[in-house]
Amino acid sequence: MLVLFKKGGIMPWPKGEYPPSYKNQPKYLRKKGTEIANGVLAESGDEGIAIATGLKKAREYFKDHPEEKKKALKK
Repeated sequence: MLVLFKKGGIMPWPKGEYPPSYKNQPKYLRKKGTEIANGVLAESGDEGIAIATGLKKAREYFKDHPEEKKKALKK
């Protein structure tokens, strides 16, 4: 599903949606991974790279920021 921004950019995973390969990930990781993947997609235009990078960077983010993981789990 592709959604066009007003600025003309493309974001395939709008808020609340995520790549199918993220379905078995915890909600907090899916959310952060999708945010990162959308940014990577805007820069690279490659959906496969965006999906892989998003999940990898999200895991790194929560490893480096355990307090954010705790906050996300409380929501």
